[in-house]
Amino acid sequence: MQRHSKIKIGISSCLLGEEVRYDGGHKRDRFITDRLAPYVTFVPICPEVGIGMGIPREPIKLVGTANNYRALGVKDETLDVTEDLAKFADSMATRLAKVSGYIFKSRSPSCGMERVKLYPKSSAMPSRDGIGVYAKRIMELLPDLPVEEEGRLNDPVLRENFVERVFVYRRWQDLVAKGVTPARVIEFYTRHKLIVLAHGQRGHQAMGKLVANIGKESTQEIAQRFVSNLMAVLKKPATRRAHTNVLQHIQGYLKKELDKSDKQELTQTIEQYRLGHLPLIVPITLLRHHFRRNPVEYINNQIYMNPHPPELMLRNSL
Repeated sequence: MQRHSKIKIGISSCLLGEEVRYDGGHKRDRFITDRLAPYVTFVPICPEVGIGMGIPREPIKLVGTANNYRALGVKDETLDVTEDLAKFADSMATRLAKVSGYIFKSRSPSCGMERVKLYPKSSAMPSRDGIGVYAKRIMELLPDLPVEEEGRLNDPVLRENFVERVFVYRRWQDLVAKGVTPARVIEFYTRHKLIVLAHGQRGHQAMGKLVANIGKESTQEIAQRFVSNLMAVLKKPATRRAHTNVLQHIQGYLKKELDKSDKQELTQTIEQYRLGHLPLIVPITLLRHHFRRNPVEYINNQIYMNPHPPELMLRNSL
């Protein structure tokens, strides 16, 4: 895939090195700014600054229960910005409709996706049951949008999963911009079929049934169901076992083209990957080599073979 600077990703401003935190500092993330930045256009947002809180400012915390909490000042609990943060998210939803992903600041009472400290109204110890007020509202308004926290991006599996989802979602946005038709949805799914399979047989079967009904229902309704189900399936990280299943499936398209030694080498390479002795990029590279010599249109059109820019080296650690 070529460099694609038009892909937009919403992001907590502090992760880009902007000094917008409550103490005037930042939380620059090297993967984001050094490796991911060349391939995307970031849309930096700091909700606290967006609602008019200064820099530096009174820090906030979540107070209440998992089902009912407020964003209050740490020192002055009469400062309540819960509604302001939620309304700011509402105002940002239209602007964010064109982004293809969002990276939130972890553990933030405004931007944390999960496990944010939640203080009970009593003096008991805080739990990790909170979700940042702004992040929660954004995820409610844009449920199909790929989202992740910068801390979780340190995990190679979660990192590849997020970037894969961003690129899939962007391709879907491009399809919608051209106009949704049953034929275009079917073609889109066909090109992504092996990616879906890598996320599990159950999701693959469900998506297959959904696509089979395209043309029998309202195109817009089926399209919305399609993308919602697709993004839900892809949210579950692909496993080594599932990748192995896909690799063996792809290998089947070469059974008549390869000689005995090439077949043995490919089989052993896939097995070494299954056992955890090789990263995913090794069998993928070997398969690409064989399909360059023995082209198969269906495989060459599969996004699975090149899901994101190879320079990101995301499959080198899987």
